[in-house]
Amino acid sequence: MRVLLDTNVIISAVATRGLCADVFRAVLAAHELVTCPQVLQEVRRILIMKFGVPEQLSAEYLELISQEAVVAEPADLPDLPIQDKDDAEIVAAAISARAEVLVTGDHELQGLKSIGKVRIISPRAFWEELTGQE
Repeated sequence: MRVLLDTNVIISAVATRGLCADVFRAVLAAHELVTCPQVLQEVRRILIMKFGVPEQLSAEYLELISQEAVVAEPADLPDLPIQDKDDAEIVAAAISARAEVLVTGDHELQGLKSIGKVRIISPRAFWEELTGQE
Protein backbone atom coordinates (compact mmCIF):
# COMPACT_ATOMS: atom_id res chain seq x y z
CA MET A 1 0.00 0.00 0.00
CA ARG A 2 1.25 3.50 -0.83
CA VAL A 3 1.10 5.69 2.29
CA LEU A 4 1.84 9.38 2.70
CA LEU A 5 2.65 10.27 6.30
CA ASP A 6 1.93 13.90 7.13
CA THR A 7 4.49 16.08 8.88
CA ASN A 8 2.90 15.68 12.30
CA VAL A 9 3.10 11.88 12.08
CA ILE A 10 6.78 11.90 11.11
CA ILE A 11 7.67 14.44 13.81
CA SER A 12 5.79 12.42 16.43
CA ALA A 13 7.58 9.28 15.24
CA VAL A 14 10.94 10.99 15.78
CA ALA A 15 10.08 12.69 19.06
CA THR A 16 8.22 9.88 20.86
CA ARG A 17 8.10 6.12 21.12
CA GLY A 18 4.35 5.83 20.74
CA LEU A 19 1.80 5.11 18.09
CA CYS A 20 3.31 7.30 15.34
CA ALA A 21 6.70 5.62 15.74
CA ASP A 22 4.97 2.25 15.34
CA VAL A 23 3.10 3.50 12.26
CA PHE A 24 6.30 4.89 10.74
CA ARG A 25 8.19 1.62 11.28
CA ALA A 26 5.30 -0.45 9.87
CA VAL A 27 5.10 1.68 6.74
CA LEU A 28 8.86 1.45 6.17
CA ALA A 29 8.85 -2.30 6.75
CA ALA A 30 5.85 -3.40 4.71
CA HIS A 31 4.47 -0.56 2.61
CA GLU A 32 5.58 2.13 0.19
CA LEU A 33 6.26 5.44 1.91
CA VAL A 34 5.28 8.52 -0.05
CA THR A 35 6.41 12.02 0.83
CA CYS A 36 6.68 15.40 -0.85
CA PRO A 37 8.90 18.48 -0.69
CA GLN A 38 6.34 20.29 1.51
CA VAL A 39 6.47 17.55 4.18
CA LEU A 40 10.27 17.32 4.02
CA GLN A 41 10.63 21.10 4.40
CA GLU A 42 8.20 21.19 7.33
CA VAL A 43 9.93 18.27 9.07
CA ARG A 44 13.32 19.97 8.62
CA ARG A 45 12.05 23.30 9.96
CA ILE A 46 10.39 21.73 13.01
CA LEU A 47 13.36 19.50 13.87
CA ILE A 48 15.70 22.48 13.81
CA MET A 49 13.50 25.24 15.25
CA LYS A 50 11.38 23.35 17.78
CA PHE A 51 13.61 20.47 18.81
CA GLY A 52 17.04 22.05 18.31
CA VAL A 53 18.29 19.21 16.13
CA PRO A 54 21.52 20.29 14.42
CA GLU A 55 21.12 21.15 10.75
CA GLN A 56 23.53 18.41 9.62
CA LEU A 57 21.68 15.72 11.55
CA SER A 58 18.33 16.97 10.23
CA ALA A 59 19.69 16.86 6.67
CA GLU A 60 20.94 13.30 7.15
CA TYR A 61 17.59 12.19 8.57
CA LEU A 62 15.70 13.73 5.67
CA GLU A 63 18.11 12.13 3.21
CA LEU A 64 17.35 8.73 4.73
CA ILE A 65 13.61 9.36 4.42
CA SER A 66 14.03 10.51 0.82
CA GLN A 67 15.98 7.36 -0.04
CA GLU A 68 13.22 5.15 1.38
CA ALA A 69 10.28 7.11 -0.01
CA VAL A 70 8.68 8.04 -3.28
CA VAL A 71 9.10 11.83 -3.33
CA ALA A 72 6.06 13.15 -5.19
CA GLU A 73 5.66 16.60 -6.61
CA PRO A 74 2.18 18.00 -6.12
CA ALA A 75 0.29 18.36 -9.39
CA ASP A 76 -2.77 20.57 -9.64
CA LEU A 77 -3.80 21.78 -6.21
CA PRO A 78 -7.28 20.62 -5.35
CA ASP A 79 -9.80 23.18 -4.17
CA LEU A 80 -10.36 22.01 -0.63
CA PRO A 81 -12.57 23.44 2.12
CA ILE A 82 -9.65 23.83 4.56
CA GLN A 83 -8.06 26.78 6.36
CA ASP A 84 -4.39 25.81 5.88
CA LYS A 85 -3.77 26.01 2.15
CA ASP A 86 -0.29 24.47 2.60
CA ASP A 87 -2.12 21.23 3.36
CA ALA A 88 -3.56 21.30 -0.17
CA GLU A 89 -0.02 20.71 -1.49
CA ILE A 90 0.30 17.60 0.67
CA VAL A 91 -3.05 16.27 -0.53
CA ALA A 92 -2.06 17.07 -4.14
CA ALA A 93 1.19 15.13 -3.68
CA ALA A 94 -0.73 12.14 -2.30
CA ILE A 95 -3.01 12.24 -5.34
CA SER A 96 -0.17 12.60 -7.87
CA ALA A 97 1.77 9.74 -6.23
CA ARG A 98 -1.34 7.56 -6.28
CA ALA A 99 -1.15 7.08 -2.52
CA GLU A 100 -3.96 5.01 -1.13
CA VAL A 101 -3.81 6.57 2.32
CA LEU A 102 -2.80 9.91 3.80
CA VAL A 103 -2.13 9.45 7.51
CA THR A 104 -2.41 12.69 9.47
CA GLY A 105 -3.09 14.01 12.93
CA ASP A 106 -4.69 17.10 11.37
CA HIS A 107 -8.38 16.96 12.30
CA GLU A 108 -9.38 19.33 9.49
CA LEU A 109 -7.81 17.02 6.89
CA GLN A 110 -9.27 13.94 8.59
CA GLY A 111 -12.70 15.56 8.26
CA LEU A 112 -12.38 15.36 4.47
CA LYS A 113 -12.35 11.52 4.77
CA SER A 114 -11.07 11.12 1.19
CA ILE A 115 -10.07 13.05 -1.90
CA GLY A 116 -10.33 11.05 -5.08
CA LYS A 117 -8.89 7.63 -4.31
CA VAL A 118 -6.85 8.85 -1.32
CA ARG A 119 -8.34 8.01 2.07
CA ILE A 120 -7.42 10.45 4.84
CA ILE A 121 -7.24 8.86 8.28
CA SER A 122 -5.69 9.29 11.71
CA PRO A 123 -2.59 7.41 12.85
CA ARG A 124 -4.81 5.45 15.28
CA ALA A 125 -7.27 4.39 12.55
CA PHE A 126 -4.40 3.40 10.26
CA TRP A 127 -2.73 1.38 13.02
CA GLU A 128 -6.00 -0.39 13.76
CA GLU A 129 -6.34 -1.29 10.08
CA LEU A 130 -2.78 -2.62 9.98
CA THR A 131 -3.13 -4.69 13.11
CA GLY A 132 -6.71 -5.85 12.56
CA GLN A 133 -7.96 -4.05 15.67
CA GLU A 134 -11.33 -2.33 15.53
